[in-house]
Amino acid sequence: MATFWQTLQSPPSEFTVIPFWFWNDDLDAGELRRQIADFQAHGVDGFLIHPRVGLPRSLGWMSEELLHFYDIAIEEATRRGMQVILYDEGMYPSGSSSGQVVAENPAYQCRCLAKIDLPPSVPVQPPHPTPPQSREGTGSTPPPQWGRLGGGEQLPPGAEPKLADGQTLVAVVTRQDGQRVAVIDRPMDAFIRGLHYTGEGENEDARFEDEPPAGDLLNPDAVDCFIRLVYDRFATRFRQHFGSTVIAIFTDEPSPVGRPRERGIWPGTTGILPEINRILGYDFTPHLPALWYDDEPDAAQHRAEYTRAIGLRMEEVWYQRLHDWCQRHDLPLTGHPAEADDLGAERYFHIPGQDLVWRWVLPDHPSSLEGRQSTQGKCASSAMIHLGRRRNLNELCGAYGHGLTWAEMNWLADWCFIRGANLLVPHAFYYSIRGIRRDERPPDVGPNSPWWDRYPVYAARCARLSWLNTDSQHICHTAILGASDHLPWQAAKVLFQHQRDFNYLEERHLWEDAQVDETGIRIAGMHYAALILDQPPHPSAAPALALLEESGRLIRHAPDIPATQLVARLDPLVPPDVTVHPPAPGLRVRHIHKDGMDVRMLFNERSEPLATNIHLAGAGALLRVDPATGERVEFVNGSELSLVGYELVLLVADTRTAHT
Repeated sequence: MATFWQTLQSPPSEFTVIPFWFWNDDLDAGELRRQIADFQAHGVDGFLIHPRVGLPRSLGWMSEELLHFYDIAIEEATRRGMQVILYDEGMYPSGSSSGQVVAENPAYQCRCLAKIDLPPSVPVQPPHPTPPQSREGTGSTPPPQWGRLGGGEQLPPGAEPKLADGQTLVAVVTRQDGQRVAVIDRPMDAFIRGLHYTGEGENEDARFEDEPPAGDLLNPDAVDCFIRLVYDRFATRFRQHFGSTVIAIFTDEPSPVGRPRERGIWPGTTGILPEINRILGYDFTPHLPALWYDDEPDAAQHRAEYTRAIGLRMEEVWYQRLHDWCQRHDLPLTGHPAEADDLGAERYFHIPGQDLVWRWVLPDHPSSLEGRQSTQGKCASSAMIHLGRRRNLNELCGAYGHGLTWAEMNWLADWCFIRGANLLVPHAFYYSIRGIRRDERPPDVGPNSPWWDRYPVYAARCARLSWLNTDSQHICHTAILGASDHLPWQAAKVLFQHQRDFNYLEERHLWEDAQVDETGIRIAGMHYAALILDQPPHPSAAPALALLEESGRLIRHAPDIPATQLVARLDPLVPPDVTVHPPAPGLRVRHIHKDGMDVRMLFNERSEPLATNIHLAGAGALLRVDPATGERVEFVNGSELSLVGYELVLLVADTRTAHT
């Protein structure tokens, strides 16, 4: 059996990076095999097949012609002992099967709630809707502009609203000022990105993409149609490879409104209001105008409640169905939800995931610690731990632009690793960079990059860190409470800057499966001696929070509380695992126990060099390890740690020689 050090030096190929492989041009069997061989020669032992804009129309989504090339790629991967992840959509966001869901049944088109301002005392003409579909379902968080004031239809005095076929009346509500508002459910103008350029054969610079209609992800019948068109066909074709070569299927940022062309609407579907009422536990009807009018009482609160309910409905209709299908077919579901802090949706992924894209997180920038995107690394890794999953993934580098550097690419990987990621999905390796394909969500971070000759070093280093973060025990006794659709970052920033590791705990665990007593919270092998409350909790969490507060283990935090006060309150509950002097706010720490070794990952997240005396609690003889080479040198506990900008090292102690 290989020792810890032998495996760290040569981790199994299971821990390879698995890049998106953009199939974005006319495909050739020989070229597919050549590129796969090139991947493996550079330390990449897997790929995620992502049909992408630029495919010719002869290779339509789920066509026999396209699936023929899947056969070739999967067979070649099998021959080479590589791993493959399938992608469940023709571009993105997932759920429309490149428009085939709506093509099969126009009633499956994405729908929304809209408003019509009614003149006083004008009755609503009875609608003539199409028969309502049967419903189950869930939802996701809409961008704020969907609920902006406006977007409704204004009627002249004396006019009666006439509802078109396909529209249904949800409710008529009278506002406090006497204004009457009709809320309707109707099809919405929304699309997903397509696989083909509309101007194929013309001047490439003048091309536009196809825009297939988005499907209704809150309609269980539409979701079942999607599963039949994509998942069932994948199973029929590739079932013999499930669990061996094909290790997962990837769903990508599903949204109940696709990519909307219109504003002033809210996610919805026929029959959604009774589901919202059921989820919230009260009748939301009187609060419907708050979705559009800022002057409604507690408008922001009601919008947040509606958004949360849509997210929970999306869990029921979309995520639960995909999860159950994958469970039945022994094929892990992976991918990521639409938002960086959609922690609730992660429970349906066998491999929870998130997505570093659009330069939303950057080195030497507040975004690495502040804002919604800063929570995504801990979102996926915390879900992995608390749900008992083995892996969690992060896409990275997507649309970071041609200016992305080698240093930035390495920094993004380490930003993920220090937060617990153990499967990286680089975005992306391009099959073709012909014409405008080179500029579609760049850069190519693989074969067409300036660092391809150095990629084996990057791949080996990522494999080592992925292995370390897998099948290991996270040594961490602090949790921050999060909601299903929102994770606070203010307290997290303080903890990061003071070398206090933490996990996000979704509040539902407090009344579902966590054990809460006077010693703290126990869940999935973790024991949290302190829980930080950084935002208003759900009422159902009240009994657990009261018990924690009575035992002194609940720390209430607010943005105006000084960082030193938060740390001082934490110290008696969770003594520091790492102590540094002088302070090093750019230093990040992750502590794991693996194969009899205590391992601290130490990452200088800033570009300027770092030097500080560091003491590790309970550490014995230490070795400083370079994850790029595996090289080891002795390190004296309590001595100076020096790191150049963006450097990540390991301090490893054999627990058999550890002492206090």
